[in-house]
Amino acid sequence: MDKKMIWGVVKGIFKIAVTLAIVILIYNLGLKAYDFGYRIFAEESVELGTGRTVSVSIVEGKSVSEIGDILEEKGLIRDAKLFYFQEMFSEYKGELKPGVYELSTGMTPYEMMEIMSASDEEEE
Repeated sequence: MDKKMIWGVVKGIFKIAVTLAIVILIYNLGLKAYDFGYRIFAEESVELGTGRTVSVSIVEGKSVSEIGDILEEKGLIRDAKLFYFQEMFSEYKGELKPGVYELSTGMTPYEMMEIMSASDEEEE
């Protein structure tokens, strides 16, 4: 074999390897994007059943990101960043209110948002 033929085979193998690597990367990114999107709308509770009750205090001026951090620290949600997007795409966008809440690890993030967005009249 001459050098041109060997070089052609090496280039061909390299192109196939690069193409395969790109396909695998795109596939993995697609899986992660799908999982993230699915979890925004269908995240389950941290624990099955009633779970354990945790008292959470949300003070005036806390952002959704900060509320998510508090809920994650308390073990009520798995991912504070995900909670931000869940709130953004929910009917509770901009409706979370300060207060002291009794939340459960058996609640979904949407159930927690429903409680944290209820007005004082609805709670009574």
